[in-house]
Amino acid sequence: MYKIARWVRGSAKVWPAAAFCAGAAVILCLPSGERASPGGCRAGTVCAPPAVHAQALAGASQEGETRIVTDEADAALAILERSRAGNPVTARDWTRLFTSEGYQRLKQREESMGRAFSDSAFRTFLLADSVVAKAPRLRETLESWRATDLEGAARLARAYLPAGSRLAAALYPVIKPLPNSFVFEAKSRPAIFMYVDPEVSRVRLENTLAHELHHIGLASACAGAEEEASSEAVRTALLWASAFSEGVAVLAAAGGPEVHPHAVGTAQERERWDRDAGRVPEDLPRLEAFLLDVVDGRLASPDSVRAMGMSFFGYQGPWYTVGWTMAATIERAFGRERLVAGLCDTRRLFADYDAAARLIDASGETLPRWSPELLAKLAIPPATAPDSAAPAPSSP
Repeated sequence: MYKIARWVRGSAKVWPAAAFCAGAAVILCLPSGERASPGGCRAGTVCAPPAVHAQALAGASQEGETRIVTDEADAALAILERSRAGNPVTARDWTRLFTSEGYQRLKQREESMGRAFSDSAFRTFLLADSVVAKAPRLRETLESWRATDLEGAARLARAYLPAGSRLAAALYPVIKPLPNSFVFEAKSRPAIFMYVDPEVSRVRLENTLAHELHHIGLASACAGAEEEASSEAVRTALLWASAFSEGVAVLAAAGGPEVHPHAVGTAQERERWDRDAGRVPEDLPRLEAFLLDVVDGRLASPDSVRAMGMSFFGYQGPWYTVGWTMAATIERAFGRERLVAGLCDTRRLFADYDAAARLIDASGETLPRWSPELLAKLAIPPATAPDSAAPAPSSP
């Protein structure tokens, strides 16, 4: 199971145009090779099924380390603080901002999306009284984020990635008009832009970074992997099923099936996850109906397939919760090594989950299962349990 990228959890996102799909999904707009964000794809781009993101990410992760680049936020805060103190903002201050790496790449990204973005408009935004008043909280947030444990986030991601996966990206905390976060230039220089939000703690930022790095690393590990299929309809269904990698990224960012996916989040986020995860027994059949409609041709047009597939993202919808359930169940039953070994093969995810669910069901716990009809139509091979299964920690 492979190829997908996703959001940055925490802020509301919406599709049509959302790569954040109302909350946490990442959708790809081709050919720009980046996620969409509230506001939509620019004219002439094509919004693709999630797994296609992997094809855009192929080759994106370069050797090297993840780094944090704060030059845009530093320059913007210097201007805000001068304004708040009643001191004039100089031409040098503006030059520092407009020539910063973060600002230049932000401007490039907005222009690639077909959005108006000018230095003069940014000046107006930054000098607004409402923005200037936020300077102390923005400073506090940025200083906290500056201490982000990049290696710790990468370590969480690597623990759920095949050997040899490459992780490299620039993390840009940015002060800007739109409160969205996104990934840009995945093909060449992967960048994760994070809107500086005082409501997002450093540990929540690290959780998001681990999630994003898992997508980048998995794309590099699975570059060139192809799903063999008996028909284009089956291939399309498998591409959409690769969206379950969102759940794997949630599992990786948390650190394991025994850790609540929102352990570092707010009480509201934990309650929302628990509520949504509690609907997995109803949501799995809904996803199955979608996949069968694709395979059987009842959903045939790209627009209708996309609209229905996107409806399962939500803030952290069934692609996340069902995907997490499948991945966590496989790890609980068979161990992490077996889960990771199958991450580049969507069919194996189905097969391993079916075997794990049967094993756990035998112990008295009932898990929702995919129907024999769907498994047969997707040509899912039977999976068997190993001689000894891993101990099963309790789910969060």
